[in-house]
Amino acid sequence: MNHVRRRSTLTGALMLASALALTGCFAGGSADASAGGGARIRLAMAIAPSSGLSPYSDDASDLSRWDATESLTQLDGSGNPQPSLATSWKQIDDQTWELSIRTGVSFQDGTKLDAKAVVNSLQKALDAKTRPSVLGGIDLKLSAPDDSTVRIVTGTLDPVLPARLSNPQLAILSAAAYKADGTVSAVGTGTGPFKITNVGGTSTVTLDRFDGYWGAKAKAAGIDVTFVTDGTARAAALRSGSADIAAALPISQFSLMDPKLLHEVAMPRTTSIYFNNSKGVFADPSMRAAARAVLDPKAFVSNVYEGHADAAEGLFGPAVPWAKDLRGSTASAVAPGDAKGKMITLATYTDRSELPEDAVLVQQQLEKAGFVVKQDIRQYSNLSKDALHGAFDIVIGSRSSALDTGDPVGYLRSDYTCKGTGYVLAQLCNPEIDKAIANASTQKLGPDRQKAAMGVEAMLLQQDVVVPLVNERSVQGEAAGVNGAVRDPYERRLVTNETTVAR
Repeated sequence: MNHVRRRSTLTGALMLASALALTGCFAGGSADASAGGGARIRLAMAIAPSSGLSPYSDDASDLSRWDATESLTQLDGSGNPQPSLATSWKQIDDQTWELSIRTGVSFQDGTKLDAKAVVNSLQKALDAKTRPSVLGGIDLKLSAPDDSTVRIVTGTLDPVLPARLSNPQLAILSAAAYKADGTVSAVGTGTGPFKITNVGGTSTVTLDRFDGYWGAKAKAAGIDVTFVTDGTARAAALRSGSADIAAALPISQFSLMDPKLLHEVAMPRTTSIYFNNSKGVFADPSMRAAARAVLDPKAFVSNVYEGHADAAEGLFGPAVPWAKDLRGSTASAVAPGDAKGKMITLATYTDRSELPEDAVLVQQQLEKAGFVVKQDIRQYSNLSKDALHGAFDIVIGSRSSALDTGDPVGYLRSDYTCKGTGYVLAQLCNPEIDKAIANASTQKLGPDRQKAAMGVEAMLLQQDVVVPLVNERSVQGEAAGVNGAVRDPYERRLVTNETTVAR
């Protein structure tokens, strides 16, 4: 096979060195008898924090995956909201909702959860200098009629509010989390069964069991997190026994591992090429069409992902089961222009190990059309600011369409509107598309909302705003003694109070 991947064969010495190095990183993983509970769980996470574990950033998903923070609702396997810190909710009229807040809950700093604490936490998110993406373009008025009731009045019709409130960026934290300078700290201020006790920069995080948790006490004594951005090193940590759970294992390592340790999950996540629609070469629709015309998603599935992904027909893949039957024409509506000699900068990040390999193949395909391509590849924490501010002509990125609310319309509004606040790599501001997304946002959950979302997808693809390459599958590595780890397509849960490891 003629793979793009330039693989290195791991020698025994390299594997031993990696294992020894990572064993030091994962120290403290034995059973903690003094805590009266099971062994600590050692995690090798793929992406280092980019915003100091701020709940108003993408880092919020990690806080949720470690069960340190909780939101008012949570999503089930079908993406429907279920109770969490709110036990129930009802819609009073088109724009008014009331939620019943769980009683008997304490924050990890010992203060009490009540309706006023919930209102304070949500209001802080609304007032944040950089709003959580899930609140982009959203107006809410909050009040607490009594200690156990929160009333929310939405500025416009918001049929998915209960699902919106499940977002990890809207985790409910104690008053102590919110600092005078506007920063927010989840260290010891959440409500989950695990309490953050130490943050070692972008390298490690330590969590201990929170014995005051409102639900069943965690079976594990704590969690030791190490950020291992190199995929080969994460796999080595699992093989050597120095990590119990390793996130997002790279395909290149599968042949070196016991298949019983690998667990594949279809994801509502797509790797795509995002053109800079606002400036540079790809502000010209004919140049976007020229690039799209030479890109072959099937080549990425075979050469980079070795069959562990699906060639993308659109932004929503097999993990969104209704998408395929509702998909209309996605063919480019613009004739390709002459790309010969057009110089472009292509950027991606190393945290997802396949992305740099995607970049090699993308460059090869674009050069066939005449583009002159320069690559800029960095760790996401070092690349994201430039990428989100339009510093590149193309960014190859991986994005979950269900990350914000479990509802694809929320993702479309966050990433593809003039006032987008999420993964705005496309740098798009198109009033026609804004109008279509606004219309989709008013539809109730169900077939009408689904059809509207697919209509927006068609507009984006017909205008070559973005080129989906592959719909992803995630592979999570779990040691033989791990029980109760969550394999969550929404990437919000990983370790819970029920997770244990035997060694």
